[in-house]
Amino acid sequence: MTLPNLGLLWLRFAVSLAVAPSLLSVPTTEGLKYMEPEHLLESVRNGSLKDGLNVLLIIVDDLRPTLGCYGEDFVKSPNIDQLASHSVVFQNAFAQQAVCAPSRVSFLTGRRPDTTRVYDFNSYWRVHSGNYSTIPQYFKENGYITLSVGKVFHPGISSNHSDDFPYSWSVLPFHPSSERYENSKTCKGQDEELHANLICPVDVDEMPEGTLPDKQSTEEAIRLLQKMKKNKGLFFLAVGYHKPHIPFRYPKDFQKLYPLENVTLAPDPQIPGGLPLVAYTPWMDIRKREDVQALNISVPYGPIPKEFQRKIRQSYFASVSYLDSEVGRLLDALDELQFSNSTIIAFLSDHGWALGEHGEWAKYSNYDIATRVPLMFYVPGKTAPFTFPGERRFAYIDPFDSVAELMVPGKQAKELVELVSLFPTLSELAGLTVPPCCPYDSFDVELCREGPSLARFLNFATWEKDPYSIRKPSEFVAYSQYPRPSDTPQWNSDEPDLKDIKIMGYSMRTVDYRFTVWVTFDPVNFTANFTDIHAGELYFVDCDPLQDHNFYNQTLGMC
Repeated sequence: MTLPNLGLLWLRFAVSLAVAPSLLSVPTTEGLKYMEPEHLLESVRNGSLKDGLNVLLIIVDDLRPTLGCYGEDFVKSPNIDQLASHSVVFQNAFAQQAVCAPSRVSFLTGRRPDTTRVYDFNSYWRVHSGNYSTIPQYFKENGYITLSVGKVFHPGISSNHSDDFPYSWSVLPFHPSSERYENSKTCKGQDEELHANLICPVDVDEMPEGTLPDKQSTEEAIRLLQKMKKNKGLFFLAVGYHKPHIPFRYPKDFQKLYPLENVTLAPDPQIPGGLPLVAYTPWMDIRKREDVQALNISVPYGPIPKEFQRKIRQSYFASVSYLDSEVGRLLDALDELQFSNSTIIAFLSDHGWALGEHGEWAKYSNYDIATRVPLMFYVPGKTAPFTFPGERRFAYIDPFDSVAELMVPGKQAKELVELVSLFPTLSELAGLTVPPCCPYDSFDVELCREGPSLARFLNFATWEKDPYSIRKPSEFVAYSQYPRPSDTPQWNSDEPDLKDIKIMGYSMRTVDYRFTVWVTFDPVNFTANFTDIHAGELYFVDCDPLQDHNFYNQTLGMC
């Protein structure tokens, strides 16, 4: 059969490219230490801007669209659902690579992984590819005070061990002190001993420092909002939450929201028969956890015992509800400080996570389950009317309140969109000049973007006047990619270092199909050879929404 055309876009970013530019001179961060929270803003003068909209950017780690506002009614997420009820909710938003550092660098710079050349955790884009501006850097240069709390950039080499300070932030970013214990033995097992487990409901009071990272991040973000209330300048505050990233370490009470007998298994827990081996992720990271090791599961395909599958899914959902409670505390404070009439709120995740679909328990793939993410924008006076004095918009909702009414999502945008559009969208919504489109070769261009602004989807008057004028889903395509070290699953298939990448899976998602080709990739000169195809995948959305039946190379046509 005739396969869909990959299109010029991938050829633009994956064909042979010029030699990487000379190394940039970047500021050293040696000796820098995070300042105590109460001193964070002492040295920052009032922002030069007084009029306009603030920005609160909430970034979540490993959150698939398993939320009430995305039709998953069994998940208790009342606070995020409340935000969605006043927002435009994008039902088909996709990440550009389903792993933390590459995805975050991509959407925070507005450029695709083949431009950032960040495919792993060991490359800093300003040195590795180009001195690209970031979203917070652009707002900072336009007079905003820019603040980072928690996991915004991926920490480590990929953000220069500084979360890209001082380029992106007005003050040193804040990281919760308790995150150092995330992979420690803090999970009490049935033997009453402490373990480094995957499933880790805890008594918070018994944790080191008596807290958890996301709780500390919420508390710090609220303190910064209180300071900005006195500062009077415009702020760009990014808050990054860890959960539901593994390990599933969360307050144990949230487990009660999901009785194990009510937790179902994935609808397609088997590895698809036509799945190319190169496309499979062997989920090596959860295999490192003590409770998973005790199961003695075969590598690379498993499977995990069904009862333990339920426990994983239960703890993922409980972690989502814990996350929701922290988001609720943050939005409640924003509301209490009377910022809800003057603050854009963007809520998104860096990528999804498979909960047993296709026999996988990880991200690390091009499937919808790994690349599709929640994405919503709240703009006061645009997605919701301004509030009256004394009126509360984001009052905290207790997820344990059984009588809490199910929120109706706001406007639903069903077009396929990409996280790479975040940069121009926030710029336009805030009234800043939208960065220009990147030229063909943009390695020497500091400020440009590779995605369109989504602000037009927030123009409700246009929707009502002509719902088809800007809403032609057949014209939308979402691209993603994922690297592999070999044609078959091995120990580093999930997270290969740059030097080990031999194959790149380029994927395009339309309203009709997901099409992926796995081609030879050279990590030295960053070139993909589209004439050397290792494998292909083709899934039709209407008849195979879970992407279980690969029609690549089949001659019988559509399912």
